[in-house]
Amino acid sequence: MDLFSRSWAALRAAVAELPDEDFEHPSGCAGWLVRDLVCHLVIDAQDVLITLATPADPDAGPTVDAVTYWNVTGRPPTGEDPLDALIVRLAAAYQEPHLLKFHLDDVGSAAGRAAALADPGARVSTRGEVLTAGDYLTAYVLEWTLHHLDLIAHLPHTAPPPAEGLARSRAMLEEIAGAAFPASFTDTDALLVGTGRRAPTGTQVAELGRLAERLPLVVG
Repeated sequence: MDLFSRSWAALRAAVAELPDEDFEHPSGCAGWLVRDLVCHLVIDAQDVLITLATPADPDAGPTVDAVTYWNVTGRPPTGEDPLDALIVRLAAAYQEPHLLKFHLDDVGSAAGRAAALADPGARVSTRGEVLTAGDYLTAYVLEWTLHHLDLIAHLPHTAPPPAEGLARSRAMLEEIAGAAFPASFTDTDALLVGTGRRAPTGTQVAELGRLAERLPLVVG
């Protein structure tokens, strides 16, 4: 729960500190500018609020946990998906970066407060699944961390994700993969290469061994 809050606060702070011109830079998400990614974060915050306010049947056992919550494919996004295209249109409608910043701060702060107040053992429902609020918020540590890396992909002056969020996200991705990334990989390397955000070097491919054949692990 605490790691969710720290990861989310760091990501929102990084967005708040961006100069307006950075919103027109490409992000680490294919087909999205930084402004499009920030618009997606607004929707993510809304999803957190909706899920935490959607209790599951108390007699229903969890169907997923923080790791199995994720749907995994081997196809990196291209930006051409209808939902991805909708995000681009929504982001453009804001026109001014300060309006997008304001909306993220407004809804994002509410999502952060809701997370802090949530009972980690309470069962919530989302995407047709049931899981504890604690597992749901832990799953979102991976979401915030990956999108923080997407935010700074072409903005080297922007603060990176918290180290503890990177480490926890790497651990979750390794659980998804069913294998550990080489010790020579930094947490950032493991997340970027593991999810297809960065192509591995020849040396990294050799170090990955058979795991390289199963990459990328695209989570959504």
